[in-house]
Amino acid sequence: MDTGMNTTISPKPLDLASAIAEGDIRCLLMVLVHLTGDLRWLEPPYMPRRDVRLIPDPEAGLSKEVQDEIREAIVKLFANGTPKPVITDPGEELLLRMMSTSLGEKVAPEYAPLMREEMGFVPRHAAWTGETPVAAQKDHHVLIVGAGVCAIALGVALDKLGVPYTIVEKNAELGGTWYVNRYPGCGVDTPNHSYSYSFGQGNNWTRFFCPREELLEYLKKIADEFGIRRHLRLNTELTSSRWDEGKRRWISTLKTRDGEEVFESSVLVSAIGQLNDPLRATFKGEESFRGQIVHSALWPEGIDLKGKRVAVVGTGATAMQLVPTIAGDVASLAVYQRTPQWSRPVKGYSDPIPEGARWLLAHLPHYAQWYRFNMFWRYGDSLLPFLRKDPEWPHPERAVNRINDRHRLELTDFILSELKDRPDLIEKCVPTYPPYGKRILLDNGWFRTLTRPNVELVTDTIDHFTADGIVTADGVARPADVIVVSTGFKVTEMAARLNLTGREGRNLKEAWADENPTAHLGLTVPGFPNFFCMIGPNTGPGHGGSIIFQSECQARYISASLAQMIEQGIATIDVRQDVLDDYVRKVDAEHEQMIWTHPGMTTYYRNKHGRVFSAMPWRFVDYWQMTHDPDFGEYQVSRA
Repeated sequence: MDTGMNTTISPKPLDLASAIAEGDIRCLLMVLVHLTGDLRWLEPPYMPRRDVRLIPDPEAGLSKEVQDEIREAIVKLFANGTPKPVITDPGEELLLRMMSTSLGEKVAPEYAPLMREEMGFVPRHAAWTGETPVAAQKDHHVLIVGAGVCAIALGVALDKLGVPYTIVEKNAELGGTWYVNRYPGCGVDTPNHSYSYSFGQGNNWTRFFCPREELLEYLKKIADEFGIRRHLRLNTELTSSRWDEGKRRWISTLKTRDGEEVFESSVLVSAIGQLNDPLRATFKGEESFRGQIVHSALWPEGIDLKGKRVAVVGTGATAMQLVPTIAGDVASLAVYQRTPQWSRPVKGYSDPIPEGARWLLAHLPHYAQWYRFNMFWRYGDSLLPFLRKDPEWPHPERAVNRINDRHRLELTDFILSELKDRPDLIEKCVPTYPPYGKRILLDNGWFRTLTRPNVELVTDTIDHFTADGIVTADGVARPADVIVVSTGFKVTEMAARLNLTGREGRNLKEAWADENPTAHLGLTVPGFPNFFCMIGPNTGPGHGGSIIFQSECQARYISASLAQMIEQGIATIDVRQDVLDDYVRKVDAEHEQMIWTHPGMTTYYRNKHGRVFSAMPWRFVDYWQMTHDPDFGEYQVSRA
């Protein structure tokens, strides 16, 4: 399978031994297994020790002598040219052993088939069962709304089948949230080698956690390499779409620079995700403010904060990146906090990837695949078991189980160490709710920034805006030239904001009324035939992981559904209401056991009734299994 990786050593830009010296021993061991087929590298004394840190020690707990032996063995393999790997696809049994050895812990067997796909050892995309049915393909056309990470994943999957599609994007460039969000400090909080496509692993990242600009360039590069742009229509907005039962088509209205046009498609896909429409909180008196008010997700081009008095409203993931980035340039910075956030430190978060390590990731056979696996595991399912409520745990007010309480102690100690000279800030910054109850945040120098002399953390409620700044409920007025509103997105709307009308004239807003969107597998909705919503309800990766992984799972499901429809002469599929109801019951029952239903906090994962509608309760491997092969027994089917 094409993973976008180099499988041979290129002309050496530096000494191979020097590059190997910067490699992670876990990955180098697995490279040795691939290149030699010798399984003794999976036995003592070469077995790495378990390391649960997000960026683990590259020495893997092994002695210097053993490390030197491993590194020298690889260098010797290339003494006379590039060796051909003995093992290209380890198969499930050996792969499971290799994964467990690499991590120093037992990996459940169900991860083996998933990782064979994720690491590119076997094809991931759906395929025809026989010859390509060219004639039947002409009767199908897919309209995809939005040109972010989901649309790119689906476009690649449809191209593999040869199914025609069109992507419409209201903005002037593709990239979705990574095109729109451009506030200072914007970047990923999942490692690039996990937050990337399985079919595009060979990118030469400069940092482990890249800034927004670098990720946007990666998305553009993938779109160019896989021919996405020839299907892309920019500056084109979907204003409405309705299902025509007679034609068995979606009739969409598109707004372009030249006016409106009608577009017919057999399938409609929302690829706008959950975090696409900024939630602009309003404040009493804001019309009188003489300065500039901006939403962090609508950052104006050319704005200069240097020497300005700035107020930031909100302390979520965006503010945690923005505030440390601008604090050194502004005259003063008032940060208005409603709820404190848990934030975990990650060694190397802002560090560049060393030159030798970058070379290994780009050129050493199978190295990047194993590095990707390590990041997938550490930022994925390994955390989920510790977010489950223990009914016997005696302190449910502060944690959901014993391990979660230990995490609380570790994170509290980190806050105390960062704020040791500021007891006033400690009281404001230590949350009362369990760690990971809200979206996981990574420390970007946040707590140290709050100690700067020009920064103030304000926890009193905002009462109103004045012409010159903000007044809090205690009557204190703080001047501001620029107010940055960082209050998130309208998460409950999702695809409902697209103005979609299904069977019997029912609008998706009606189906998802009262802030309660639901969809089978987060993808399909009864009464809306041939419609899929990517990153829909209960598919957000709340326990870590990558939206790009989710997008590939869903792209597989959608493309496999199209292949099955075409091969079997099926015109429409419409998920049954009882199937959705059963799925929602399972989702809700699972969430009752998870941290996100803890009563001691507010989170955008829950609606006004307390139901978790955004985050996914399943392991990533579970969702991969659920979405790998569609079951048309769950759908009402009509033949062509």
